[in-house]
Amino acid sequence: MSVILLNHIDEVKSNIKEWKKDNLKVGLVPTMGALHAGHASLIKKAKAMCDKVVVSVFVNPVQFGPNEDYDKYPRTIEKDKQLCEEIGADIVFAPSAKEMYGENVNLSNTELTYVCPPYNYIDCLCGKSRPGHFDGVATVVTKLFNIVQPDFAFFGQKDAQQLFIIKKMVKDLNMNLEIIPCPIVRESDGLAMSSRNSYLSIEERKSALSISKALFEVEKLYNKGITDSNILFDTAVSVLDKKLELDYLEFRDFNTFEKVDKISKNTLTAIAVKIGKTRLIDNIILG
Repeated sequence: MSVILLNHIDEVKSNIKEWKKDNLKVGLVPTMGALHAGHASLIKKAKAMCDKVVVSVFVNPVQFGPNEDYDKYPRTIEKDKQLCEEIGADIVFAPSAKEMYGENVNLSNTELTYVCPPYNYIDCLCGKSRPGHFDGVATVVTKLFNIVQPDFAFFGQKDAQQLFIIKKMVKDLNMNLEIIPCPIVRESDGLAMSSRNSYLSIEERKSALSISKALFEVEKLYNKGITDSNILFDTAVSVLDKKLELDYLEFRDFNTFEKVDKISKNTLTAIAVKIGKTRLIDNIILG
């Protein structure tokens, strides 16, 4: 059976209702589209674990700041649908902003009910330079969970802060689903797959390769027994291409998200850089 493209919430709910009558396990893969092999790995994992799979494709306006790339974010719905069909997803849910947030909601002011994660988890890393971003993420993900009612939802580890926040939200709000983290998928040269990679020029892409090289160097030193975060930080920075503008490079306990000075098992090493007008993130979890 071919994948169904749906644009309306009621249509999705109607399909889910029929699946639930048959006690089918439903998986959700939330995306902003421009799907690549990283997204494909999430859909494949969902397909392996669930009877039915919904892939949402929605560039969420409320998680973009005023000077960010909402308008130019790549939108490739026909290619996205084709990829979902090849893997065997059942529904591609591609709503408009109006469908998700209503006719009269002004997305830039206080007319929208937000889900707001704890401040100490969003006022760091990506949240520090993107105020309001994780409120927008938590809000749209909650809406998708309410619409699809999945048993499992699949998120990539590349957005590690997002993954941590969503797992905490699900636990704190007693949501009846399980979050399945999935590993980062990389290009053959090590660059973490991202829809924003399409923005990069040939030269910028060459410079961007130093992001993963810096992380792998940190991992190599950690595996040799070096646990001082200052040494690991300095090493990583020395590897980064000078054309990259460092936003952050931090070490955090992935269980608590607290900053750490001594690296131990399950330490998130997270980095964000700007190259030209493009912002890229990557990470590894040590140990």
